[in-house]
Formats: sequence, structure tokens, C-alpha cells
Amino acid sequence: MPDYRRYYVAGGTYFFTLVTAGRAPLFRSATARLLLGRAMREKRRETPFETVAIVLLPDHLHVVWTLPAGDANYPGRWQAIKARFTSDWLKRGGSERAVSEGYQRQRRRGVWQPRFIEHTIRDEEDLCHHADYLHYNPVKHGYARRPKDWPWSSFHRYVLSGDYQQLWGADDQPPPDFGDVDEDLLE
Repeated sequence: MPDYRRYYVAGGTYFFTLVTAGRAPLFRSATARLLLGRAMREKRRETPFETVAIVLLPDHLHVVWTLPAGDANYPGRWQAIKARFTSDWLKRGGSERAVSEGYQRQRRRGVWQPRFIEHTIRDEEDLCHHADYLHYNPVKHGYARRPKDWPWSSFHRYVLSGDYQQLWGADDQPPPDFGDVDEDLLE
């Protein structure tokens, strides 16, 4: 069994990847997108965090959060968000994948892959690489020609704040430099 090691830095900034079970394209559904947003907002009210960047794709999402000073409990937040989304999604008739008997005994549902990928952001350059990776992801997966064409992304907020040009990541531009982000995700 893999040895998962997480880093806990109180008040830290983290990059996360969460994937649906079997890579089911749940987030093509407006209802699923709405329920995920609601679950995240409710959890943020209970235990604050700042969403620095986010992109929602049909079968996964990438998010960068910053936690409050003295707080490193991102696993508890994700557990609550995933549980709330799963409960609300299934109550609304949403689909789930079949799960093994072992998962059934653990009361797991077939909505999310277990666990999530986490990377602790080291510095401003690392944050920029991960934000670039996240915002370029719809292009990488063939969902959009340009980051600006994908509606479920903080890219648009970054354009408004002047952090990106509207045509950043367009197909006639050189591809962004993601630093070692791809290697981080494979660890």
C-alpha cells in the first residue's frame, strides 16, 4: 500500500486535486456544480479558508487554498465538503459508481475517488506555477481552446485583477511554464 505523506503548515497555502470516482463527468451537470459550490461555501463559513484559485472540470477539480494562521486542517475541510456534496448529490438523484464490499463496509460511496492530491506551496514562484497549471487545465484536457473560454475557473477573476492578460494561454501563445508542477502531481 502506498505511503501517503501530507505536510501540515499552519496558515499554509496548498494546491489540491480531487477526482470523481471512475472519473465520472459529474460536473457537466449544473446541479453538481451548484451543490459543490454550496458545500464549499458552507464549509468556508464554518472553518474559514481563502480560495486563491480554482478550476472545475467535468471529472476533477484543482484548487489553491490558504488557511488561517494557526490552522492546518485541510483534510477535515475536504472530508466535510466531499461528504456534504455526496449526500446532497445522491438526494437529488445523482449517479454514483459501484463500490467494493470493503468500501461498502467503510460506508464509502461511489462519488469521489478516495483521498486527494495535496501539494504545499513553497513560495510565490511555486504559487504562480500552480495557478498557471490550474488555469491552463481546461486547454490541456481539450475542453477549451483558451483558458478564457472555460467558464468554471478563477481565470476570469485573475484577468480582472490584472494578473493575466485575456489571451494568456491562447493557442497562438507559447505554452506556459509550469515549473515542476507535473512532477509534483506524480509523486
